[in-house]
Amino acid sequence: MRRRLLSGNEAIALGAYSAGVRVGTAYPGTPSTEILEELARFPEPYVEWSPNEKVALEVGMGAALGGARTLVCMKHVGLNVAADPWMTLSYIGVNAGLVLVSADDPGMHSSQNEQDNRYYAVMAKVPMLEPSDSQEAYEMVRAAFRLSEEHDVPVLLRTETRVCHSRSMVEYRQEREEVDLPYEKDYVKRVMVPGHARLRHPVLIAKLERLREEAERSPFNRAEMRSSRVGMVTSGVCYQYVREAFPEASVLKLGFTHPLPEKLIHEFASHFHRLYVVEELEPYLEERIKAMGIDAVGKARVPRTGELDPDSVGRALADIVEMDTGVRGGGWSPPLQEGLPPILNELPARPPVMCPGCPHRGVFHALSRMKAVVSSDIGCYTLSVFSPIEGIDCQVCMGASVGMALGLEKAFLSSEANRGKEKKVVAVLGDSTFIHGGITGLIDIVYNRGFSTVIILDNRTTAMTGFQPHPGTGRTIRGEETFALDLAELGRAVGVESVRVIDPWDLEETGRVLEEEVGAERSSLVIARRGCVQRERDREYSPYRVDAEACNDCGLCMRLGCPALVKREGSVAVDETLCAGCSLCAQLCRRGAIAEVGGDG
Repeated sequence: MRRRLLSGNEAIALGAYSAGVRVGTAYPGTPSTEILEELARFPEPYVEWSPNEKVALEVGMGAALGGARTLVCMKHVGLNVAADPWMTLSYIGVNAGLVLVSADDPGMHSSQNEQDNRYYAVMAKVPMLEPSDSQEAYEMVRAAFRLSEEHDVPVLLRTETRVCHSRSMVEYRQEREEVDLPYEKDYVKRVMVPGHARLRHPVLIAKLERLREEAERSPFNRAEMRSSRVGMVTSGVCYQYVREAFPEASVLKLGFTHPLPEKLIHEFASHFHRLYVVEELEPYLEERIKAMGIDAVGKARVPRTGELDPDSVGRALADIVEMDTGVRGGGWSPPLQEGLPPILNELPARPPVMCPGCPHRGVFHALSRMKAVVSSDIGCYTLSVFSPIEGIDCQVCMGASVGMALGLEKAFLSSEANRGKEKKVVAVLGDSTFIHGGITGLIDIVYNRGFSTVIILDNRTTAMTGFQPHPGTGRTIRGEETFALDLAELGRAVGVESVRVIDPWDLEETGRVLEEEVGAERSSLVIARRGCVQRERDREYSPYRVDAEACNDCGLCMRLGCPALVKREGSVAVDETLCAGCSLCAQLCRRGAIAEVGGDG
């Protein structure tokens, strides 16, 4: 055995590799992104960034049926995209093991919602494992492949942000298993026409009952008996919080959480007059424990929103534990402030902003001046919703901006209250996001005779999650050259009447093209193409500087919301350590007060 300090994501990749994974697929999404990146460091498995999570799972399904152990990774909202194949995969089975990692994000560190994906295991009737640290992440992914193959079902490995990104020591095996199972035809089992599906559903129910027995004897479910008066039930990273907040409490730690080990839970509960359930987000465990007829306290005290931590768990339960048992709330007490430096929350807020030189800034500045109705997608550009640009009207999920734009247009066309606004509807999304979920929406605009303008902010990468390549970049996850999807030609191929490519650092061109396309009664696609400035730090450029004597402090340049522009008494200044040389501020200045350092201005 060897030992390494690993994050949960690194441990999952290492566990999958040692379990003999031959295929890994994913779409990048925080907090899951690093899993596939780490798996790609090993030469043996085939790994791919898929266009979206549905495709990732479908490729994984085919690979597993073909006899290769397969790992499929995504963040929690990605499973919404992949839910269609996910719900039927459990009917047809897997042949070789298939493990799907769903990384939930309590606290919404980088997400648009706080959904609890434990319910996806319940709906699909598949086993679910939840690691509480990196060691368990490594062990559970290995065990998940065994479960998957023994019971012929996919397995959901549900992680959370803290487990994904926290580091702890991991003991691991150096050797790699080799699994290569033969493919065999079985159309009754694998072709889900209604007649076959009706036969497969009872088979799946029977598997679930056998999996319940697995849960009863799983080493990932264990009772840790300490206090005879305080019994707590928890799972995942919340186990760490409970142990820190209530070190003397007896704890039923659940790691195999669907189906639940009901016998083990009843046995543990028999030692206490009441159980305390600690879990993030929904009352998944609590509801099932109460349904067993066991008295339990959970979401009446433990927050249902946001991310938990030892302090919040301690505050939520300390008084009720003391009231019910006479035992003070474990080792938890409010953090002492005496002698500490000023509390961090007294620091001034630093809201997120687009980077200096971001190629998206010019597009949103132009749209803001046009007073367009902007349906946006998820990406770096969503930051343009903040002051001073305030350039976005709505945003929900990846790819939705295009369909929502058409819906807004159709609603405005039939509205007296919103007459004329239909000519100002714009959908904005990134290049990776367009490939992920925007193409079908663009087809819908063309097919249903819409004239909303779709703007692809093509910065040649998946910037928000760490510069992963996508089908439009001409590179695979391992940097191999491949065909690069031409977004302009794709637009023409699906029937878009006007396709334009612009440089968003050219404000005059950007404004002119958008004025021509937005409101024209035809379908239009504008591709604002310039690489992400964070990926082009090595390019040669000169920063810009403000002539304080020429500046009249009109504030026009400040409307760009660029962090490199700062207000000083009587004028504006450029922080040359931040300036990326995009020249947008100089293009806006009517007095010529901003010029390139060393230039002729």
